[in-house]
Amino acid sequence: MKPKTDQTFVIGHLNPDTDSIASAMGYAWFLRQEGQNAVAARAGQLNPQTSWVLERLELDPPLLLPDASPRFDAITLRFNTTLPDRPLREAWAVANRTGGVAPIVNPDGTPYGLLTGPSLFGYLSRTVGTHARREQLQIGEILDRPCKEACDTDVPRFQAGTRIRDALPRILREERSEFWVVDQNGRYVGVCRQRDALNPPRLRLILVDHNEPGQALGALEEAELVEILDHHRLGNPTTHTPIRFTVDVVGSTCTLVSERIEEAGLSAPPDLAGLLLAGLVSDTLILTSPTTTDRDHLAADRLGRWAFVGGAPLEGESVQSFGQQVLQAGTGLSARHPDEIVTADLKIYDAGGLHFGIAQAEVTNLTQFGKHHKELLDALLKLRDSRNLDFAMLMVTDVVRGSSRLLLTNEVPALADLPYPRLDDGTLQARGVVSRKLQLLPVMLSALEG
Repeated sequence: MKPKTDQTFVIGHLNPDTDSIASAMGYAWFLRQEGQNAVAARAGQLNPQTSWVLERLELDPPLLLPDASPRFDAITLRFNTTLPDRPLREAWAVANRTGGVAPIVNPDGTPYGLLTGPSLFGYLSRTVGTHARREQLQIGEILDRPCKEACDTDVPRFQAGTRIRDALPRILREERSEFWVVDQNGRYVGVCRQRDALNPPRLRLILVDHNEPGQALGALEEAELVEILDHHRLGNPTTHTPIRFTVDVVGSTCTLVSERIEEAGLSAPPDLAGLLLAGLVSDTLILTSPTTTDRDHLAADRLGRWAFVGGAPLEGESVQSFGQQVLQAGTGLSARHPDEIVTADLKIYDAGGLHFGIAQAEVTNLTQFGKHHKELLDALLKLRDSRNLDFAMLMVTDVVRGSSRLLLTNEVPALADLPYPRLDDGTLQARGVVSRKLQLLPVMLSALEG
């Protein structure tokens, strides 16, 4: 899918969870009802739980948008083309409509050359020159010659998906004003101009389920940020102009989306309502997490009313039955590679002069943890080193019994007094702790920041 300048992308955080994906899709749908050209996007791969939910509801995943840096497809102009052996008059007609450029494309779709003002002048200089008899050539005779004789065949080519900023040094070294844009097979997509590459359109973004730049997609500073809808602590990026900014004390961003929908007098389609409900029960552990509020209970009732209708994918379900299926789909350590477990739900923080990450994995029984302790620690160490972190932690949460075990890569003096007893295997036992956001992170930040 090609980003367009009139689109607004609604996107969650890196390593997206179900709440992040669901709120992006739900809010994009709502904005479209309001007349905006909103598109749901994601900043990373889906985790097993979210993949299961989307399949259960027969919904397609949102567009993958790994970073906000403009690509060449955002500045591509798909001009009309002609073939190398066709008469020059055909390219001349194209150039007259495009501001002086005509793409000459081979029959197989690959670029042959560009007819431009400089290339045409060079051709006339070679053809007519200063010889008196050549100067008597008729314009018609010149225009009957093949296009390939008058075009520039050394024009650089850039793939449509390439970041413009990565190619700027080469563009600035060139004396040309136009360049090829091709697909991954080297076939013609269009032409771009230097002036557009130097000032490409910014992607319009709405961030959901996060507001910290460290958790956002890459190159956020190159985008136009227009809104934030979240339920986490503040760590927001600076903006050039005022934006709509909502951070509210609820257990799920999907709760906020459902409230916006209801306030507008609308109801979400059953499949989308089911998706929003999945994000809500995932983040609140079926409304049992300490992050749960009365508004989350109201949102669950609301979304269930929209989702559990006859003929819908969730016909006959309840909040409890569907919630149990959602949590079950996201738990377990044996079915996933350790590297995936420590990165699937990872968030990066800075506090007390330290740069660290906390990953969370959910299980139905903490006995699973002992079987995978060593490989999880190895994966966590590799994560710490690859991301240049001071330390990393994995929070393994038993969603049935409401307790967690904490695995750290290394000793951190400032964390020596955490209120969690150390077990024989070196892990910390955090009884009653299930929320990284509300229970674990505040305690850690308090310890690190003194």
